[in-house]
Amino acid sequence: MIYTVTFNPSLDYIVSVDDLKLGVVNRTNKELMYPGGKGINVSLVLRNLGYNTTALGFQAGFTGKEIVRLMEEQGISSDFIEVRNGISRINVKVRSNEESEINGMGPGIGPEDIDRLYARLEKLEDGDTLVLAGSIPSVMPKTMYRDIMEHLSGKKLQIAVDATQDLLMNVLEYHPFLIKPNNYELGEIYGVEINTRDEVIPYARKLQEEGARNVLVSMAGEGAVLLTENGEAYQTEAPKGKVQNSVGAGDSMVAGFLAGYLASRDYEQAFYMGVCTGSASAFSEGMATKDAVRDLLGQFGKNYF
Repeated sequence: MIYTVTFNPSLDYIVSVDDLKLGVVNRTNKELMYPGGKGINVSLVLRNLGYNTTALGFQAGFTGKEIVRLMEEQGISSDFIEVRNGISRINVKVRSNEESEINGMGPGIGPEDIDRLYARLEKLEDGDTLVLAGSIPSVMPKTMYRDIMEHLSGKKLQIAVDATQDLLMNVLEYHPFLIKPNNYELGEIYGVEINTRDEVIPYARKLQEEGARNVLVSMAGEGAVLLTENGEAYQTEAPKGKVQNSVGAGDSMVAGFLAGYLASRDYEQAFYMGVCTGSASAFSEGMATKDAVRDLLGQFGKNYF
């Protein structure tokens, strides 16, 4: 079974305005509403690719109930913990001449809520996959990812971590199956600027030396690089297409990689599935679909479906 964790899910309200002006009333010409959060995005894309998941995390208030309802509408199973204090956040994204975002705060998650999350995680069994993705709310311990991996260290799990800086580095001693920084995040970790795929490789290898098993580095239009636990290195340019929405592209890459690996246990297939799934989301207003991924795989002469 695949589990995803989203500590601070959101109701994403996306509006388009022809020419946004501050200080006056603006009228929308298009509105979209999605359940948001990196782990939820992974679950949504895996569902589109034919894999069932259970989404874990926290929800609160009427917005939390709407997040769960929208997920169920899209066929996503969830086992969220209901928090009594506050409401799940609403993130407003305004698309106009420029794209702007206003992100909400989220509910007040207490120690008892975290204990209930650990109880959910105890249900995981050997062979399961767990995805930890996104930031940690300020009301929770900054070591939460590390604490979860330490708590689960006695289980034989495949854990993917999509986080930045200390959140990422603190889990490496527990040998996550997959980590997915982008090139800017990788550069921040080591205090360097990384612009090319060849420049990625020595620093991705450093993350392996710190404990990561497989390191997948996304580079937006420049493509991606994968270093595997078997000593293989794969790199490719990005598929060709018009970027319409960068939100969720990295999460989609994680989902595609996991789908490719679970289907074949082959890292090359996992790599190209990840690259094409991430791009399929970037090239559409929503999340990647199987048909869109299949079309992009064709650019590389791959046929995995």
